[in-house]
Amino acid sequence: MILLGVNIDHCATLRQARYRDAGESLGPSVEPDPVAIAERAWGSGADGITVHLREDRRHIQDRDVWRLRELPALRINLELACTRPMIDLALRLKPQAVCVVPENRTEVTTEGGLDVVGGRARVEACVRSMADAGIEASLFIDPDQGQIELSAELGAPVVELHTGAYANAYHTPAREGEFQRLTRGAALAHKLGLKVNAGHGINYVNIAEVRGLPHLNELNIGHSIMSRALFTGIEEAVREMKARMNP
Repeated sequence: MILLGVNIDHCATLRQARYRDAGESLGPSVEPDPVAIAERAWGSGADGITVHLREDRRHIQDRDVWRLRELPALRINLELACTRPMIDLALRLKPQAVCVVPENRTEVTTEGGLDVVGGRARVEACVRSMADAGIEASLFIDPDQGQIELSAELGAPVVELHTGAYANAYHTPAREGEFQRLTRGAALAHKLGLKVNAGHGINYVNIAEVRGLPHLNELNIGHSIMSRALFTGIEEAVREMKARMNP
């Protein structure tokens, strides 16, 4: 069975659209509460909750991740930039997993994979720190041979393949090539002993093809589930995605 990690960042984006300037992240009039969404997603079959605590705190706030950590049995996957302050926060929080992602202050959402080759020393130090703390580290990378091979060499136990290029090409002639690129990347990662996750741009349509990628352990999906939840509620949105992932 492919696991589902539900990313709740966009719930926090909606909250911050009104309450960022108020400096509030919780209270009787502050809504929606991403932690409440996380609880409902978890109770509806999500296998984990993913949050990206950005350096500029544009959506998820520190208080959100600490509240999530207090929920019994909840599996948290913390996405973070490979910087000393974020690494130190993860070591204090001790989530079950972290995913190291690139971060650009001007982007609306993560736009590409982490450059493990270009940032080798920083990434290696991060992976080692997480391993020493008993935290599973994943590297969010494009399905490129060099990035995958170095991820394995640096001792990362997991890679999350960036599916954004494939998702963007879904209705174009480039779709098949991007899917084959992901297929080769997943096969290589598995051969090197890496656990294979994937995420970005996965929705209720392209999941029919994405679920066919080899050796998939987990898919992390946020925007599409949050969008569907506006119409159906988070419980039904999670249940439907799980059903389409594992027919």
